[in-house]
Amino acid sequence: MLLLLIGGLYALSIALSMTFVNVYLWKQSGEFVDLALYNLTAVVFQPITFILAGRWAKKIDRVIVLRLGVIFLSVFFFAVLFLGERANQFLLVLGALIGIGFGFYWLAFNVLTFEITEPETRDFFNGFLGLLTSFAGMIGPILSGFIITRMEKFTGYTVIFTISLSLFVIAVLISFMLKRRAAEGKFYFRKVLAERKNNGNWRYILYAHFFQGLREGTFVFVIVVWVYIATGSELAIGTYGLVASAVQFISYYAVTRLVKSKARKKAILIGGMILYVAIFLIVFDLSFTKLIMYGILISIAYPLLLVPYLSLTYDVIGKSWRSAEMRVEYIVVRELFLNAGRIVSVLAFLAAITIFPEEKGIPIILMVLGAGHALIYFFVKNVRLNGGKKSESYYFAKQKKGSDDSDGAPV
Repeated sequence: MLLLLIGGLYALSIALSMTFVNVYLWKQSGEFVDLALYNLTAVVFQPITFILAGRWAKKIDRVIVLRLGVIFLSVFFFAVLFLGERANQFLLVLGALIGIGFGFYWLAFNVLTFEITEPETRDFFNGFLGLLTSFAGMIGPILSGFIITRMEKFTGYTVIFTISLSLFVIAVLISFMLKRRAAEGKFYFRKVLAERKNNGNWRYILYAHFFQGLREGTFVFVIVVWVYIATGSELAIGTYGLVASAVQFISYYAVTRLVKSKARKKAILIGGMILYVAIFLIVFDLSFTKLIMYGILISIAYPLLLVPYLSLTYDVIGKSWRSAEMRVEYIVVRELFLNAGRIVSVLAFLAAITIFPEEKGIPIILMVLGAGHALIYFFVKNVRLNGGKKSESYYFAKQKKGSDDSDGAPV
């Protein structure tokens, strides 16, 4: 419950502000290149932080690492508030801060999720967290859009960034209620990275995460700015977020109830294909109506893909070599591949808008990178969980010093 509460506060803070950070920065420069450099810095620092966070989680405490993540995210929003209209001059610093914050937060959150949930409860936990995220996504952007449009110039941005900062401070305070969860042993990052050569399931999951990152790296900032370009209104961004997240809220509820373990791979395939087909609604003829239709489609598809995909990932790790003592390393390596995909994505986007005019380069690169989620199925279909260590994942929350003592509108 405490972990879900922290996750809910995180989701609300991100929904209020993170959707608008990219628009805020873009309005200051008007250049997609600047926005891409900010996001590239974030996705470069994130995996570096994951490795450091993983080492500290094994030597110190996962809860402290979680707290560090929330603190760095708080510092990020404080920096944005402090810099104000000069924020565009410090894009790389801001990108580094948000990347470090995400790295610490998601490493600790994922590991704690791994320990607290079991195979029988993971679909429920992931689904309920999805419900919280969707609910935050419904009220966050529309509230922020309303506040921003009712105030002069950048005053509204200052207000919502201040609210986000306050929510993160509350999350830090709540984290002190979590019991210490110290891990034992050394940090075997290289051995777990090399384990993909011996474990086919682990290798397929890692490749799937690379292609997941291939879409996320660029879509996370391009779509929101496109909504603003098409409408010229922050309230329209809020409307997009409200509609998309409302649909996603219902979809998460339905997927959690209806998609069983046997249907996971089929759900991943259908979700991935819908996500790719949806892109063709907006790449050739951009309008707010088509963006809303796009938002509805992907909001149906994301839960259909992510709930079974996350559960399958945790189960693969749970049945892997020495996973009980090396769960931190497995999470770090997984995030390394995910962020490698994001880095390649942003670099490809930068290359496209450098070589071609933006109006031609952006649609082309979106059609290429947008295939990332659709390709996930062709790796996970090879995953076989029958046999082997049937119950090791069951003990993540029951080991010594275990239970007894990691964006806004869909893109």
